[in-house]
Amino acid sequence: MPRLRIAAALAAVLAMPAFAQEPLQVREIGSLHVGGRVATIEGLPEREITFSPGSPPLRMNPNGDFQVEQMYAQYVKLANPRARYPLLLWHGGGLTGVTWETTPDGRPGWQMAFLRAGHDVWVSDAVERGRSGWARFPEVLAGEPVFRTMGEGWGLFRLGEQAGWNRDPARRVAYPDSRFPLAHWDQFMKQGVPRWVTTDRQIQAAYDAYVQAACPCVVMVHSQGGNFGFTAALTAPDKVKALIAIEPSGAPPQAAEAARLKDVPHLVVWGDHVAENAFWARIRQNIDRWQGQIRAAGGTADTLDLPAEGIRGNSHMLMMDTNSDEIAGRIQAWMAAKGLMR
Repeated sequence: MPRLRIAAALAAVLAMPAFAQEPLQVREIGSLHVGGRVATIEGLPEREITFSPGSPPLRMNPNGDFQVEQMYAQYVKLANPRARYPLLLWHGGGLTGVTWETTPDGRPGWQMAFLRAGHDVWVSDAVERGRSGWARFPEVLAGEPVFRTMGEGWGLFRLGEQAGWNRDPARRVAYPDSRFPLAHWDQFMKQGVPRWVTTDRQIQAAYDAYVQAACPCVVMVHSQGGNFGFTAALTAPDKVKALIAIEPSGAPPQAAEAARLKDVPHLVVWGDHVAENAFWARIRQNIDRWQGQIRAAGGTADTLDLPAEGIRGNSHMLMMDTNSDEIAGRIQAWMAAKGLMR
């Protein structure tokens, strides 16, 4: 399998350019909601509700028309961007756009890193997450939300073996080479939000509407966002100019028409301890298969395998690990090599 090799010196220069500590020259900060539909709810009983202490109760009728399945995005546009296209950051399952903002231990996240590298940066919350808002369930969102426990992610996000989780931070056992800021795991878990496992169709529709509203662009996805990004690129290969997948957890089916992506360069980034984790090892096989289909169709599907490059200990949350700036620099170097900078 092809493997991306970028000189460490180049990566370091791009990760921490000379202007990195200068104030950003920002032209505009704003937000929008995209996608969604109007749903009508009928047949529910009225309730009497007191909205604020001391206020009189009101009779609330929960029936009527509701705006649902929309998605929220915020953008920061630079006065003089050096990237050819805006960079859209898509988060993973049970999370929101906070993924890309400040790290749990207080360092600037990849939103700031790529702003400083010269990109207009857009950060979104998928349907039913964060500022995108909820809808009633099961009347609109089928089923019920899934909530991640504090301990589930310890093994799933590969900070250590699942058996190493303990509620007492002093008794938790991580991989000896872990790059995640371990003392701040509890802080990270405050970012967790409910998710549904029945809403992929609605989420994809909103992301597709988002691409139409915000692109041409470069899309960077994480984890659950991977399949949405791959599919969005298949749907609008004229709008998605490159796709960067940070440990994507899903890919299009075998029958997908990868030839549509021959002009959309792809980069997949992997952290450490994937092979010894049965869940992630199986996922990587599926992603490798999809990359192979792109290459067989004449496209570009590069892999940045950090352990293979001698960079050990990265978790599933690469953008929060203690070497996140170095990884951002390598991704930035790939974008520059693909002609995505001015």
